[in-house]
Amino acid sequence: MKVITLLNEKGGVGKTTLATVIGCGLAIRGYRVVLVDADAQANMTMGIGVAPTPGFYNLIVRNAPFNEVLKFISPEIYEVPGQPVKGFLYIIPSNRETRTIADNTDDTLVVRHRLAELHGEIDVVIFDTPPTPSLLHGSIYLATDYLLFPVELEYFAFTGLGSSIGHRNRYSNQKKEMGLGPIEIMGIIPNKVRLNTLEHQDNLAKLREQFKAMVWPELPQRIIWGEAAARKRSVFNYAPDSSVAREAWAMVDRVQGVIQHVES
Repeated sequence: MKVITLLNEKGGVGKTTLATVIGCGLAIRGYRVVLVDADAQANMTMGIGVAPTPGFYNLIVRNAPFNEVLKFISPEIYEVPGQPVKGFLYIIPSNRETRTIADNTDDTLVVRHRLAELHGEIDVVIFDTPPTPSLLHGSIYLATDYLLFPVELEYFAFTGLGSSIGHRNRYSNQKKEMGLGPIEIMGIIPNKVRLNTLEHQDNLAKLREQFKAMVWPELPQRIIWGEAAARKRSVFNYAPDSSVAREAWAMVDRVQGVIQHVES
């Protein structure tokens, strides 16, 4: 089982959207996937058609069993029309109680210990995270194998990326000292890109110069992302033949490639 966390200490960069679409794509292709909404705003929860509930809080603070907090996601909202889904998708939902998790536990390994119960049953766990760093972030870091950093090509998003990578380095060292292995950076995803602007052209060049192969192909800003979200559908289901769906599949290809490389 691999744990992937979408993270950037800046809101609005697309963490929720990209975490959800990666989970949907992997489930379509045969993976057993759990999405975890670790943001008290519960946008991932609502965006996939589930009512906000304290699923993550109950799991971590109240020690609830997984069969009480996992919510099955019907394939009809994310499947490619006319094609069977080969895996399955669950979500551990969130609500406003999520923001108090760090105040109600002092075990930094609690997230890791709870997820260990899924080994052998689940292939991939994907976290959506809030932008404001907290002790909960630390617990998620210590449970994470791979980080994906969505970033907008604007100043404040770059600042959030720098802070996030700094925290990753700190927790990766801590994790290795505990004998738990490193936290790898899977990639940096330039999102909502407008290459018709000089600012985005210049910032993309700077991003690639600094981080080189870690920077994935950019995702242009497109209205279909918002249209699909408003209908609580994946882009694979809402617009399967669109350029957005092709770009999303290319991103899923990269995630799957890393997973398969590790498995081999």
